[in-house]
Amino acid sequence: MTDTPARLLNLLSLLQTPREWPGSELAERLAVSPRTIRRDIDRLRDLGYPVEATMGAVGGYRLVAGAAMPPLLLDDEEAVAIAVGLRAGAGHAIEGIEEASVRALAKLEQVLPSRLRHRVTTLQAATVPLTRGDGATIDPQTLTVIAGAASGRERLRFGYRAGDGTETKRLVEPYRLVSTGRRWYLVAYDGGREDWRTFRVDRISEPFATGARFEPRELPTGSAEALLGATMSRQPELEVDVSFDAPAEFVVARLPESFGSPVPTPGGGCRLRTRSVDSVEWLALRLALVDCEFRVRGPGVLVEYVTDLGRRLVRASG
Repeated sequence: MTDTPARLLNLLSLLQTPREWPGSELAERLAVSPRTIRRDIDRLRDLGYPVEATMGAVGGYRLVAGAAMPPLLLDDEEAVAIAVGLRAGAGHAIEGIEEASVRALAKLEQVLPSRLRHRVTTLQAATVPLTRGDGATIDPQTLTVIAGAASGRERLRFGYRAGDGTETKRLVEPYRLVSTGRRWYLVAYDGGREDWRTFRVDRISEPFATGARFEPRELPTGSAEALLGATMSRQPELEVDVSFDAPAEFVVARLPESFGSPVPTPGGGCRLRTRSVDSVEWLALRLALVDCEFRVRGPGVLVEYVTDLGRRLVRASG
């Protein structure tokens, strides 16, 4: 192999296998002399790759941990495995790594050959994730399109469905994706409204990066997380009061941690008092998913919605 850049990439790929490589075996694999291998090892070191050498009859070379993360060279099977894993987790936020997961997925899918992208899509379609239902499932492709537009500073066009069902078309300057642990939100500057807006990603449809570049504006709150928090705090807070005909440990295991812990009541039941800025629709469904008898004591708007939902469900059952 006389092409030095190609040979260095192949050598780096071999060294990323967690084992020690004798110089003679590397030379045989790459069809060069041991002397050329030694020169190539020195070139990799000059480029910042920490290649460790051991002396002796069974000595060799291996790549060790360094100060920086070197680019990974993946074969087809490894690339498919990583992409499927990232896609599986991207639809549901994973606390602590959510934004990094989406950025990694966007980078990987950008360079995947079409044959591998088809395999990833086929595998994803054939699997069903088991989730607790704490949040809406999101198409990973939607996340990667938004993440790519935000990192590339491209204006983004999409359809948006508001909480009351109103549908609009938006053209925005995407700033950041933010996960609350249950839902994804897009923080962006909306040119049509001439103001910053937050969008629930599960309500976004057909996102499209237009290719038109923009210079990022300064956030009024300093960070995307702070802007999202300020937006959510403006929503009316509900004082939720619910009684369950089930033990507290049964109920708490079936509710998100943000609901807090119910208090045991006489007769084996429990009572939950909590504050929430979530919609009454989501609260009603979440309480029903506890899968036991319950009674909503307040607020009135939640009582009214649960009553109406119950009537609709009875009519739907025939």
